[in-house]
Amino acid sequence: MGMKRSRIGYGKMEIAEDSEAEMESSNSSRNWTLCVVLACMIYLPLLVLLVGAYRKPSLEWLRSVGFTAETGLRSESSSSPVPEPVKDKLLGGLLAPGFDESSCLSRYQSVLYRKASPYTPTPYLVDRLRKYEALHKKCGPNTELYNKSIEQLKSGRSTGPSECNYVVWIPYNGFGNRVLTIVSAFLYALLNDKVLLVHVPEDLADLLCEPFPETSWTLPKDFPVEKLESFEVRTPQSYGNMLQSGVIKNDMRFAANLTLPAYVYLHLTHDYSALDKIFFCEDAQQMLRKLPWLLLKSDNYFVPSLFLVEEYEEELRRLFPERETVFHHLGRYLLHPTNVVWGYVTRYYQVYLAKAYEMVGIQIRVFQHAPVSFDTMLNQIINCSRKENLLPAVNLEEPGVPAKDAREKAVLVTTLYSGYFDKLRNMYYEHSTATGEVIGVYQPSHEEQQHTDHQNHNIKAWAEINLLSFSDVLVTTACSTFGYVAQGLGGLKPWIIPRPADRNQACRRGTSMEPCFHSPPSYDCKANKDVDKGAVVRHVRHCEDLDEGLKLFD
Repeated sequence: MGMKRSRIGYGKMEIAEDSEAEMESSNSSRNWTLCVVLACMIYLPLLVLLVGAYRKPSLEWLRSVGFTAETGLRSESSSSPVPEPVKDKLLGGLLAPGFDESSCLSRYQSVLYRKASPYTPTPYLVDRLRKYEALHKKCGPNTELYNKSIEQLKSGRSTGPSECNYVVWIPYNGFGNRVLTIVSAFLYALLNDKVLLVHVPEDLADLLCEPFPETSWTLPKDFPVEKLESFEVRTPQSYGNMLQSGVIKNDMRFAANLTLPAYVYLHLTHDYSALDKIFFCEDAQQMLRKLPWLLLKSDNYFVPSLFLVEEYEEELRRLFPERETVFHHLGRYLLHPTNVVWGYVTRYYQVYLAKAYEMVGIQIRVFQHAPVSFDTMLNQIINCSRKENLLPAVNLEEPGVPAKDAREKAVLVTTLYSGYFDKLRNMYYEHSTATGEVIGVYQPSHEEQQHTDHQNHNIKAWAEINLLSFSDVLVTTACSTFGYVAQGLGGLKPWIIPRPADRNQACRRGTSMEPCFHSPPSYDCKANKDVDKGAVVRHVRHCEDLDEGLKLFD
């Protein structure tokens, strides 16, 4: 036999015989192998496509071979994170497309920070919002129809509803109250085909974006009715006082040719009179619909009592079949922080909160009319957080060192005072936790006193409400409108720290994310007597944090 020679070719060891027969056999074999390889390279992808068209590969199989729908083909050594699914910036149709995104960044960006909402607006609500936007564009400030309505207002009288009819919102009380009443006034306008205009004093300037496309909801400064913020329960043009003086009567709703006042002032604040409360009667609603201008002032979230007006019942059922989503949907539709406020929000979030795997919001409010000592409130918060497993206990025996890969839980504290933040921060700074977690405690500001009439104070309040709405878990103080707004925007059912008089338990879980109507009327219009309004229908009941209040439930 001849000698065998070795040669290296294309990374393989090939054996060649000296004999010509063996050489021919080897060449033939290699040619056949090469043909098979080429055929596989050409036809295998086509075969995969045909099979894929017939049967979609399972997610488990795709992952097993290193392929996912999110990232495409990748090697096993790739450490690139899988991106989160794209979130719906239009919130299921609540928001209209086509806005200049740069003019109000929060409108389409807030969805990136809040937990995904499990609540979807109904197609009927979405359709009604689009129709309202068209109405507002037609009747908004500086349009021909608005100018015509202003001339009627200047005349001092009206003869009935016009093509465009208005509700003018007048701010009152703290920022949380103001936000709640904007939503209440908008729902009232929506139910009555009226246009909502908001009076914006200097302390509210540059806090809220315009919510409606190609128009404005801001009441022009040359509005002919002056000193709106001075209106109060004794104002002669109030609904209650006009009823008492006989200027208007509810049976006017049946008359065809009438001379009516140019406007009626609706005084719906906590000190409203028994006659003012007749606003919530059905015959009053029918009469007020004849007036082209209604000026509304309130510090109450009066939505629950609208659900008790019989003629609104079917419309509200279609708009909100999930009753407790009213503020959640309308708040996210209307209330968008301006770029000034959104800058505060996003900068703080990115620096302090973004790296945490979970965020616990703690909102603390101490009321002057219901004082509670610092230690009592602090112990209440700590007991609630530990009992409900919201925050871990600390290890007092051993200092402990957290692992390098220990997870961080962020605690956002919002309150006027710094003491609660200092105590919580020191507790978790000086001691390790029983769970091994690292707890970071943060407080954006501590103003020490409420300054509702200062714009900068309101900017910080609005920023902190939005930060709280990003929470995974929320603890709030009973009866705080600040907390109500945060839980509604975030779609959260909070743990509620009770009032001093109700401290039999550390806290209780809210069963509805809706705000509470603190001062509802008890008068039953048809029965002509006071009744328990929390026992009339199943979806309007007394609040968890205020027995005399009313709230929407599912």
